[in-house]
Amino acid sequence: MHPLWQHCCLSARRVDNGEVDWRSGSHGSGANLPALRGHNDALVLALLREAGFEGLGRTELAALTRLTPQAVSKITGRLRAEGLVADAGRDASTGGKPRTLLQLAAGARHAVGVHADRDELRAVRVDMLGTVVERFHGPLDFAAGPDAVADEVVRAVDRLCGNEGAGSLLGVGVAAPGPLDWQAGVLGRVTGYPEWEGFPLRQAVADRLGPDAPPVLLDKDTNAGVAVPGRRAAGNSLYLHLGTGLGAGLRLRGEVFRGERSAAGEFGHQVLMLDGPPCRCGGRGCAEVLCLGAVARGDLREAARILGEGAANVVALLDVDRVWLGGRVVGSAPEVFTTGVRRVLEARTLGGPVPEVAASEDGVAEGAAELALAPLFGRVG
Repeated sequence: MHPLWQHCCLSARRVDNGEVDWRSGSHGSGANLPALRGHNDALVLALLREAGFEGLGRTELAALTRLTPQAVSKITGRLRAEGLVADAGRDASTGGKPRTLLQLAAGARHAVGVHADRDELRAVRVDMLGTVVERFHGPLDFAAGPDAVADEVVRAVDRLCGNEGAGSLLGVGVAAPGPLDWQAGVLGRVTGYPEWEGFPLRQAVADRLGPDAPPVLLDKDTNAGVAVPGRRAAGNSLYLHLGTGLGAGLRLRGEVFRGERSAAGEFGHQVLMLDGPPCRCGGRGCAEVLCLGAVARGDLREAARILGEGAANVVALLDVDRVWLGGRVVGSAPEVFTTGVRRVLEARTLGGPVPEVAASEDGVAEGAAELALAPLFGRVG
């Protein structure tokens, strides 16, 4: 495991202990203690990532991190030596010596994100800015069994990295249908595929990648969907994914919300019609069976209305201010779904502004890669 990754994982645990505030868009401040080297490195990298190609000077980094200029010089020197930071040119002179600007060396490291859906696999390789540099798309059969799917995930990683890119790989994020235990990396009773229950997919992928492989992370596809960089704004947002199933990802106060048992986001199995048609989860009248039924009939406007009714329930419960729509069904007619969901929210919002509704081309695989990058920047997701 790369030393910086280990340090950043420790930094993420410090977030859980409340010692560093990374919430509400705040990076907190650095600490001039050797024991917090990993936190300080991650903090500087996160600020440089946000600055993009314009870069930041060492003086700005010192002000933003509240570290001493000497500490910032040591950190940036160390990160430059590791190839993670590079010069971004010089700032315009205001009479004195022009400042040297630094930027994230985006292409120096990569992460792979894999979306293992019930019937297809999508994978991307991204740089440290989250920009997709390579894609792969192919069929997948969840019914073939857990081992066969794990094999396909590893083949996709190998295809995207190969021998040349393997050394720069920081991590692999795998997104799969829920329910699953995010912390243990184990699948639950996936609707329609009971044989998956208890399968340690994260470990299975890690074992196949080999002992020298970078960390592997497993999360629900909907959590990956809400982790896409463009959806990481502070506040409360809801990501609805409509494809072979229907689920949701939640971002509350700027953080991905998974729940104590990784069970949050089972949006598709809220009951919208008492004594309605049977759902494959065992219930009746669930949002998923109603919505997929409308899709099967070719009535996408009705599917959008059902999606909107379910979204309105969540908006009323959690005071959500943004609703993102994604998945292959939404992608086939984004305007139909954004318009339909927005109309329901306008009709049902009781005072206050109507949440923003938008469809995004960025998918679950991109979000899975972002989850794999997160520890490098001191984040959990």
